[in-house]
Amino acid sequence: MFSENLKQMESMIPLPMVKINIEGKICEASSLIGNVFLYDNIEGADIFAMTRIKYSQLKEAILENKDVYFERNEKVFRIKASFVDEKLQEDIYVFFIDETQLSDLRKKYDNDKACIAIVNIDNYDELNNGSFTDSNMEMISKIDKAVRSWGESIEASVTRHKENLYCVVFSKGKCLIEMENKFPILDKIRDIESDTDFPITLSIGVGINGENPEENDNSAQQALDLALGRGGDQVVVKDGDNLYYFGGKAQAVEKSNKGKSRIIAHALRELLKTSSKVFIMGHRNPDMDAFGAAMGICRAAMKFNKDTHIVLEDYSDALESLYTEAKNSENYSIISKKRALETIDEMSLVIVVDTHKPSITECPELLDFDNRIVVIDHHRKGEEYIENPTLVYTEPYASSTSELVTEILQYLIDRKEITKLEAEGLLAGIFVDTNKFTSQSGVRTFEAAAWLRRAGADLSNVKKLFQVDKQLFMDRIYGISNAEFTENGIAYTICKGNNPNNQMICSIVADELLTIRGMKVAFAIGTNHRGKTVISARSMGDRNVQVIMEKFGGGGHLHAAGAQTDMTPLEVITKLKELMED
Repeated sequence: MFSENLKQMESMIPLPMVKINIEGKICEASSLIGNVFLYDNIEGADIFAMTRIKYSQLKEAILENKDVYFERNEKVFRIKASFVDEKLQEDIYVFFIDETQLSDLRKKYDNDKACIAIVNIDNYDELNNGSFTDSNMEMISKIDKAVRSWGESIEASVTRHKENLYCVVFSKGKCLIEMENKFPILDKIRDIESDTDFPITLSIGVGINGENPEENDNSAQQALDLALGRGGDQVVVKDGDNLYYFGGKAQAVEKSNKGKSRIIAHALRELLKTSSKVFIMGHRNPDMDAFGAAMGICRAAMKFNKDTHIVLEDYSDALESLYTEAKNSENYSIISKKRALETIDEMSLVIVVDTHKPSITECPELLDFDNRIVVIDHHRKGEEYIENPTLVYTEPYASSTSELVTEILQYLIDRKEITKLEAEGLLAGIFVDTNKFTSQSGVRTFEAAAWLRRAGADLSNVKKLFQVDKQLFMDRIYGISNAEFTENGIAYTICKGNNPNNQMICSIVADELLTIRGMKVAFAIGTNHRGKTVISARSMGDRNVQVIMEKFGGGGHLHAAGAQTDMTPLEVITKLKELMED
């Protein structure tokens, strides 16, 4: 039975409505309430049980003059609420406004929004190889057909505006479906048979949810740059500040042409000539790759008689031999962060090696000055990177930053000008990141090593740089002997101790675990002297450990990656197992 107030209210506002009390119970319901709920006699029912909307939410909506939405029986209702008595503010009238058609229209409008994808054929130059043979033309034709077939399947406009570049315009709705399916076009392209010794892959950058086509186009270009910086064979979708990654299964392919090294060397020469001082730094707790690369760049800067400094404070025992020799040689100015910040001026050049993440550099504050910045790195590009560098040379295909620096040096100085220690430091850097040439080693890696050997690098001296004390050796054995192995070829282990060398120990242990027959992925976890949990991840190529380490804020390569986290080692292993099952 309706009260006179409810009848009067219904006559003025012909909408489904109910009256609820302060306890959230339905006191009365209008005759149209059957348009919302399919059953009668809802008086006495709890509004939360009926709608999953609390009395407190309805009261808040009245006070803040906002709407609440509710879905029922494939319909969408906008709920408006008001107090029965404004003074008491207890009982509430709840009105249900059917906005199903409007909601469907909004979804259609949103799904029909255009998004832009820029598609790049990775390693097009290597694929073409400068000659238009029948075989090469057939492969390029297959790629073109696959891209256009994909475009047809997503109802897209496909325009090829360069030999290796396509612009694809399609709807947001189709893009969301592709994201859910993880862009199967990547696998279709990779499955194309070719005569090359590397897989054919695509890199795709997608811009979505921009205010206009120009914004989507800019987002797509930024996403493509990120996909290429991460080694290619992947899709990066940029939605405002959010980034989504798909693919990345193939190893970055080594470029046969050294033209870029020559161009970078020429540009670096001009920057060095016009700088007052040069500050070189790597990542915190540098390894031999970072320090060897810094020594090589230091030599190039000193050729132009520049006031050159390597910024370094903390280092692990693994670097002690090389660091001590460099320090004792008195050829290098190795300074603290405080000293660097005191002496830098507006004409200084800051060169960052072996990382592109500002937060993990030896002195992030140096990047805040209005100076020119150079970045030389071989890691796959992550979401965090140094913005607006004057010169950037990041090549994920390279074995190490030391390899990239060695190639640059060949265009900057005469081989006789590099010292024996510098040659050995650079070669040690290559040794570390390739696990003694057993992974991530290409033709150019061996060419760089050969140049360093001719420059005077002694392999026996390089080997001595890797000697460790007995305790480190025992800690490494402990990590290997206590590993847990799964049936699907994954190894997990926790290395004991809280010392600055745990990152190095974990790296060695993870490498060693992969030498066991049947192992596909290895994770070694430990705790450093700062209480941070360090992770080293290694893969035989079946899984991309870079993507896994990014979940912990780290990065790396398909075969080798690492991270640091505040989680405990046991928490890390639990999360790793969940990720690997996924």
